Amino acid sequence: MLIIAIISQDQSAQHYLPSVALGSEQLKQMIKGVGAADANWRQHAKQEVTDVKTELAKLNTSYVYQNEWPANDVKLGAVTAVSFDQAGNVVIFHRVDRIWDSNTFNNSNVYQERNKGPIKESTVLGLEPESGKVLYEWGKNLFYMPHGLSIDPEDNVWVTDVALHQVFKFPPRGAGGKPSLTLGTAFHPGAGNNKFCKPTAVAVLNNGDFFVADGYCNARILKYSKEGQQILFWGRNSFSGYSYDVAPINFFAIPHALTLVPELELLCAADRENGRVQCFYSYNGTFHSQYHNPLIGDRLFSMAYTPAAGGQLMIVNGPTWELGISPQHYNEVHGFVMSMRTRQLTSKFGPNNLQFQNPHDVAVTADGNAIYVAELNPMRIHKFVHKSLAKPLSLSVQKVNSISETSSTTTTSTRHHPSGKAILVASLMLLFAGSTFVLALIMARRRKRGCLPFGTNSRRHAWEKKEGFKLGGLLDRNGFEKLDQNASDEEQEQQETTTLSQYA
Repeated sequence: MLIIAIISQDQSAQHYLPSVALGSEQLKQMIKGVGAADANWRQHAKQEVTDVKTELAKLNTSYVYQNEWPANDVKLGAVTAVSFDQAGNVVIFHRVDRIWDSNTFNNSNVYQERNKGPIKESTVLGLEPESGKVLYEWGKNLFYMPHGLSIDPEDNVWVTDVALHQVFKFPPRGAGGKPSLTLGTAFHPGAGNNKFCKPTAVAVLNNGDFFVADGYCNARILKYSKEGQQILFWGRNSFSGYSYDVAPINFFAIPHALTLVPELELLCAADRENGRVQCFYSYNGTFHSQYHNPLIGDRLFSMAYTPAAGGQLMIVNGPTWELGISPQHYNEVHGFVMSMRTRQLTSKFGPNNLQFQNPHDVAVTADGNAIYVAELNPMRIHKFVHKSLAKPLSLSVQKVNSISETSSTTTTSTRHHPSGKAILVASLMLLFAGSTFVLALIMARRRKRGCLPFGTNSRRHAWEKKEGFKLGGLLDRNGFEKLDQNASDEEQEQQETTTLSQYA
């Protein structure tokens, strides 16, 4: 049985790197992340996809968006995490009015906005799963920059705060806002046994032992006993140096989220900037498997496990900076369903079958029937239900962020009604016929009265353009811009929200 000790960093490195002499030049090159050829590191062939956009279009959608959830009176800031309490309520962690931008931390990862004090409003909300109404809330005057939230089998709530560099355990529903366990030193980042640097997530075993993903700086996972004593840790930072097609195992570029696979005794981590999920044995931290797909892209923000359908991972990715460079680097931001048996994507989902902008976390019910996605921008929580359970109305009614939002939402299927295009054409034809008839009557009456001279073709009315009427000409006038219903604010969002997602 392999035992991993926490005696020193060097011994940990010796275990996780290939078998080379400790302190050798080859080992130093590997840690720096040089090319595989130089370091003699075995690389897996990257799966080539001819056209990612085409392959994405082939994925079906097995989950239906619930666009009227949550209730309209739920006001949210950037939603960073979502989980379930033992009663089945949806519990979310949000930042209220706080925004993480380039000025939030200095180069030493020290939080720069302590003068603002903790967030004054409730940061943890418990939502009723059917109506989306707030059942309970807590977390006032406790947190500075919320990040991860998870709930253990005893209903204790575990959260991470990247500004405080701390991990907290709270009794069920917050219990007065006093943590029963606190790890890390407030506002002091570090890499020692008792310090973290922007920790991201927590996962708790049935026996009370727990894992912490630490996180943005240290790129490691730590295991603790129920009492908070460190048992082991593993992980190396793959941010610097050569960019691997498939990063070496046990290396992380931000371990961003954690999920447990109890049936296999696995802990899985979202290796965010490597675009993959790495899974490890929960009892000793050794590597088990990894999951990656080119359709997901190079950024994978979170995943959640359900035993449904033989074991599935619900995954959310994020926007990249390579959009449009080549078909292989095409990127769309969706939720994905991945089979753990075949490691293949079986489905995708998104708001109204469209894309997300900046999803940050995902949770799925044990039966796989409902999925919830936390999003930073727009600041909201999304709900999806399996199509076998969706109400007929929710299959067709969609929110439209445009002028047409005020149109009727009572139709249940376009199959039984004329399409919008057909109605538009028919309306224009009727309008033209009616206008022509009225105009003919007016002209005949005026001609009869002698008001129109012969040669009226030489006259031009104010509504006629010299080259004749063209709808495109009207839209191209100064002060008007063609409205691309499909594009929406995509270009602006790619410039703004991609930047925002760096500070997630």
